[in-house]
Amino acid sequence: MATLEKIRTRAGLLVAIVIGISLAAFILGDMLKSGSSMFKRNQMEIGEIDGESVQYPDFQKQLEELGEIYKQNTQETQLDENNWVQVREQTWQNFVRKIVMGDVYEELGIEISSDELFDMIQGANLHPIIQQLFRNQETGQVDRSAVVRFLKNLENGVAPENRDYWLYLENQIVEDRVQSKYSNMVGKGLYVTGDEAHKSVVAKSKKVNFDYVSLSHSSIADSQVVVTEKDLKAYFDAHQDNYKQEKLRQIQYISYTVTPSAADFTEGENWINDIKADFGEATDNIQFINSNSDESFVGVWSKKADLPENIGNWVFDENAEVNAVFEPYFENETYTLAKLNAIEMMPDSVEARHILLAVTTQQEVVFKQALADSLKTMIENGSDFAALAMQYSTDQGSAIAGGDLGWFKRGQMVKPFEDAAFSNAKNEVTVVASQFGIHIIQTTKRGVETKQVQIANLVRKVEPSTQTYQDIYALASKFAGENSTRENFEAAVAEQKLSKRVASVRENDREIIGLENSRELIRAAYSAEEGDIIISSQESPIFELGDNFVVAVLTEVTEEGVATLADVKARVELSVIKEKKAELLIEKANAALAGKTDLTAIATELGSTVKNAAGIDFNAFSIPGLGLEPAVVGTVTNLDVDKISEAVAGNNGVYIVKVTSIDEGTQEDVANEQVRLAQSLSFRANSQAFEAHRSSVEIVDKRAKFY
Repeated sequence: MATLEKIRTRAGLLVAIVIGISLAAFILGDMLKSGSSMFKRNQMEIGEIDGESVQYPDFQKQLEELGEIYKQNTQETQLDENNWVQVREQTWQNFVRKIVMGDVYEELGIEISSDELFDMIQGANLHPIIQQLFRNQETGQVDRSAVVRFLKNLENGVAPENRDYWLYLENQIVEDRVQSKYSNMVGKGLYVTGDEAHKSVVAKSKKVNFDYVSLSHSSIADSQVVVTEKDLKAYFDAHQDNYKQEKLRQIQYISYTVTPSAADFTEGENWINDIKADFGEATDNIQFINSNSDESFVGVWSKKADLPENIGNWVFDENAEVNAVFEPYFENETYTLAKLNAIEMMPDSVEARHILLAVTTQQEVVFKQALADSLKTMIENGSDFAALAMQYSTDQGSAIAGGDLGWFKRGQMVKPFEDAAFSNAKNEVTVVASQFGIHIIQTTKRGVETKQVQIANLVRKVEPSTQTYQDIYALASKFAGENSTRENFEAAVAEQKLSKRVASVRENDREIIGLENSRELIRAAYSAEEGDIIISSQESPIFELGDNFVVAVLTEVTEEGVATLADVKARVELSVIKEKKAELLIEKANAALAGKTDLTAIATELGSTVKNAAGIDFNAFSIPGLGLEPAVVGTVTNLDVDKISEAVAGNNGVYIVKVTSIDEGTQEDVANEQVRLAQSLSFRANSQAFEAHRSSVEIVDKRAKFY
């Protein structure tokens, strides 16, 4: 029985342990699942605004919606990277404003009712956006019926992008009105007193002339000033706002530029020599060029003066024959074979007229081509070209003149048009298509004809081969593999006499000057550890940026906030030295001032001279001869005539001043000044109220992780 009892006791304990372990595993598993979800959420966080997390999917959704709006506004099917940068910034600012101001508007009860929205869109007080969209360009008046028709069409089923665009505009109208209400509330709470207006009028109109004695900081040697660590610490603690710093990363990098090797030049030279015979035998030069050359056939007609000297002398030789080939020559990293494609007597300029039939859809092509052929036949049979141009041409600029374009030279018209106009005989009519549509062209006059030639150039550009890329990459890879720390990096750069460059980058910078598409390197720098080689998102220490393989090391990390005293010690020491020099100069100046009323005598005792300044008012930014000295400006504009001031500590020295005369000037009406100041306050309320709320909350921007 005792044994059974022991078994039961131990079994119960065992069961309890098993159940406990199972329960712990269940709880831990749930926590891990929750943690995984939480971890994933943190990974997808693109920012935090006033404690509210902004998730990447939400941000991206609004970004894409705003991108579509941008496309509609710019009539573009795609946005380039610069445009996307602007769209991302606007999307972020929209999130910031909505979160920062949302609670403010709610607490104040600021909202837009449906009746108010109706009034702004269809009622008596149309919003400026509606006025702009539906203003009749001829009358300048808003077409209210057009607004109603547009809204009805929205209900009858329109393209989704049009509906989205309208909803975006409605939202903009609502947000603008809410912001206006808030700004007006703040503005109404600001008031300018009559005394403030009077002081402002006096400050603007009062002009002061004064004499002064200056004692420069440089008159005291640095060795005369004793600065202790305690002095530095005290000054730094009292002036921390002067030592705020932004988030920065400093990198050092070397570039291995991919350029053609000697083997690449040899390959290009061999290629051009090998193909010379085939090019000489080709019967269709244009097709041969377009099939084999690195540059397509251009078909430019040239006079001797238009060509390089060697080619001009060759093709304008009296013995030159069409289809002759000039020896290969090397210029601007290319090997070229020049073949004389054609010789003609041609004018430098022609006079022509045309009828343009614009083609806007694929379906119009057949119809417009048939119309063009018909008009050509009518003109050739004697119909009035000018009358037909005024009736049919969509080029209104020339149609009013009967299609006349006047005289023009080569290079002034699009290529198909130019070729037709210069190839036509006098009064010949040709139909030709260009990117503008279908032209019926008649050349009415031809200039003096001269010998001109058309050269077919077969070009082989010398470019880095795959082997060259591999060889240069191998050099960069070897360097990165052997030098993974800052110390090794710098030592290897010095030993190998490589060109090292330095860059300081912000987290949201898009590029490093001189490095193409360098955003990837900037993002990687913010993931690296100080002193280490920077690794790309592909886990490689080599960044391929344009034609460069780049190896970089992170040399310095600066976080946003107040710098440490150690980091700014040199700057602090200069400020403390300046402050202590000012103290010595003030003591010296006050000793000279004691019992004296003659500024010249004071200057003599101080080993200085009396100088003067004129026409200084309270709003002056600087003083001629002294520079930026606000303390002196404030002193002289509040000093009585003939009164000598105490020593004034300024930016560049210590000063003693004496006002010699005051011109009160013509004072403005105080009431008008009061209105002006009130308007200025109202404007500031509109622009600064949001910034005040924004600065009161914490905003963490993590966009650089994703873009």
